Amino acid sequence: MDGVASAGPVLSREEVDRALARLGAERDAVESALLALQDHPGLRLLDGAELTGRTQERWAVAGQGLPLLWALFDRYSEALASARAVRARKAKPGGPELAELSELLTGDAVTVPGGALPDGAQLLGAPAKLVERISLDALMARMNSWYATVLEVVSAADAVWSALPARIDLLLAELQRVQTLAASLGVHIGSHPLGDDLAGLAADLTQLRAEVRSDPLALWRPARVPAQRGTVPEGGAFACPSGMVDTERFDRAGRALDGVRLELEDLLRLRDDAEERLQGVGDLLQRADATLAEARRARGEVLAKIAASDVPAVPGPASALRERIVTALELRQNGQWIRLATLLDALEDAAAKELARARQSLTEVTQPLAVRAELRGRLDAYKAMAARLRVAEDPEVIERYEKARWLLWSAPCDLRAAAAAVARFQQSLRPAHAETAHEEAGRAPVDGQVQGG
Repeated sequence: MDGVASAGPVLSREEVDRALARLGAERDAVESALLALQDHPGLRLLDGAELTGRTQERWAVAGQGLPLLWALFDRYSEALASARAVRARKAKPGGPELAELSELLTGDAVTVPGGALPDGAQLLGAPAKLVERISLDALMARMNSWYATVLEVVSAADAVWSALPARIDLLLAELQRVQTLAASLGVHIGSHPLGDDLAGLAADLTQLRAEVRSDPLALWRPARVPAQRGTVPEGGAFACPSGMVDTERFDRAGRALDGVRLELEDLLRLRDDAEERLQGVGDLLQRADATLAEARRARGEVLAKIAASDVPAVPGPASALRERIVTALELRQNGQWIRLATLLDALEDAAAKELARARQSLTEVTQPLAVRAELRGRLDAYKAMAARLRVAEDPEVIERYEKARWLLWSAPCDLRAAAAAVARFQQSLRPAHAETAHEEAGRAPVDGQVQGG
């Protein structure tokens, strides 16, 4: 480039040396970055994948970037080598050399094909050019921009492929295990909602796996707007793009599978505990039958010993409940755990209610005997009170006591008459009780004081 006049100021020797050092360091950094990008696993996957959707659209543009970057890098390296050759002519370059170096280092001295810079003037509506001349700094900026565009797509796709396929495969394996458990419990598609849920999860995960393979960018959430051609990304050209993998669909499927698995494990526990639980239902019914038998015996006793008493009838055994137990045993024998689960819960509840009903019947039937026992206890207590009041030998007290006692210990016992007799016996003690209380109040000195005046 001898004889080319620089459009800008002429650099000094020190400025030339500093510029060469800076541009050389940048060239080395670009070369390392391009080599790393060329070996990026995401790039190899993108090159070999059948892409669809958003990934296909983005890679249709970004996929041209790596060969273009190497072509631009070669032009950059050639221009920098030319500048170094000029600088090497003389230890102390003179004015012509400094002017040429200034043009090479800061002027539009790099020629590139016009089509190699699609982010150039033609995007603004200007006519396309066969060649473009730009400076080394401008070329570096455009390489940085293309690098960021390629790296963002490659890194995002690799992040999704690294995060999801293996996890989806593990979840599909777990799904197969749960489906095997479901089949062992008689849970199949169309026969139970859990079977339909498992089929739906299998379809969702298979679809998600296919989407991850062909369109990973559909599951990438960038932290900023994706880099576009012709723009320099913020935070440095060679920084990896920030963002996160969208795992919501995967996580939702995992939670749904956990829910189905827990329900199936409940059925598994039912299968293991069914015999014991059915035995428990039988035990409750046996206790109910024994209680009803006791109630019937007590009813006969009440009818024989208590006169004019409205004794309720004792219900019979729950035959319908026993028929349902037979059905439950058949379901258990045939391994129909889904139907057994609902039936067994209902049987346990019904058996508990049956026992409670039998106990209530016994309580109602024996109520007259309890009333008689309570009246007998009160009569004995009033008799002891009569002795303390020294009226046990009073003819009226004796007569009323004997009357009440005869009514309570005769059979059949008239409870209404006996209750009235006990009340009259109690009333006969009240005058004596009041007189005794008055005498004791008059005799008792208080705190050593002398009674009287």
